Amino acid sequence: MLQYLAEFGDTLPLVNVFRYITFRTGGALFTAALIVFLFGPGIIRSLRGRQKKGQPIRADGPATHFKKAGTPTMGGLMILVGVIGSTLLWANLTSVFVWAVLLVTIGFGAIGFYDDYLKVTKSDSKGFPGKLRLLLEFLIALLACFLIMQFGEQGTNAQGIDMRSALVFPFFKDLVLNLGWFFIVFGAFVVVSAGNAVNLTDGLDGLAIVPVMIAAGSFGVIAYLSGNKVFADYLQIHFVLGTGELAIICGALIGAGLGFLWFNAPPAAIFMGDTGSLALGGMLGTIAVATKHEIVLVIIGGLFVMEAVSVILQVASYKMTGKRIFKMAPIHHHFEQLGWTESQVVIRFWIISLMFALMGLATLKLR
Repeated sequence: MLQYLAEFGDTLPLVNVFRYITFRTGGALFTAALIVFLFGPGIIRSLRGRQKKGQPIRADGPATHFKKAGTPTMGGLMILVGVIGSTLLWANLTSVFVWAVLLVTIGFGAIGFYDDYLKVTKSDSKGFPGKLRLLLEFLIALLACFLIMQFGEQGTNAQGIDMRSALVFPFFKDLVLNLGWFFIVFGAFVVVSAGNAVNLTDGLDGLAIVPVMIAAGSFGVIAYLSGNKVFADYLQIHFVLGTGELAIICGALIGAGLGFLWFNAPPAAIFMGDTGSLALGGMLGTIAVATKHEIVLVIIGGLFVMEAVSVILQVASYKMTGKRIFKMAPIHHHFEQLGWTESQVVIRFWIISLMFALMGLATLKLR
């Protein structure tokens, strides 16, 4: 919205700064953090008063988690208010990419909110029926990917392939797979997978939010470079007109995440809940689809992949052999059962997440 102030640049040269994505990204980061810091305490008091018993603790979870009983959930509302408010203020609202990301963020956030609501009101950790939840997530993701494919200006590459429906492979300059209309299904799968992977990671105080911010910072760089033709040509990555605006959303996510971490640092005053984790994962997935870096998301979000795979392997092994691979899944609980303290698990997983992010960013130059 504030971008339109640049139109008065001829008479007020100072407002020309609103033309620059870098300036607006910094503004979005600061604004989102400020929103969470200002409204966070009130939101926490309101949720604590309404929820009484707080988020239900898994009966089969680590014994150390029972001391967290009574901590309110739905803290993702704080993050979403900061991200959405800041994005509407600083981003170019004519961008289809911005609205596609906001669609997934709000839609997944609403699903997560309802899931958290059921858990709190029924005092049951199960929440929303899984199949129905996945169906709704796929419908929202399909719509967002359709918008990206149909209205995103991506053109064709040197081989004449329509890049709107193309899957781009890192490390290779010219390896592109045209998926046609199947790209919408593939993109939806990426978005839904990202949302649920982050959701599985959110099990310890501060464990999910810092890796999310690291991934957001990485994709902020990718979005900016992909949306700048000079940088995209130099790095030999695909240029996607308009994706630079997604760097502003990434900046807002980092700012809101910093604000939330202030309250979520151990011992957490509030949990993110599915309201936040599902929405933030879906947001990252949508940005990856828009910037044509879906495979790179697997690298940058390697920690989330690791958490999701641990659950898949645990369930498959138990159903097929009756034996468990890990002491408990997701894998962060496995390390707790091995004797790691919660802070050790969280900080070491942050380090792993940073290493994955650096590996993912390295793909921009390794062509």
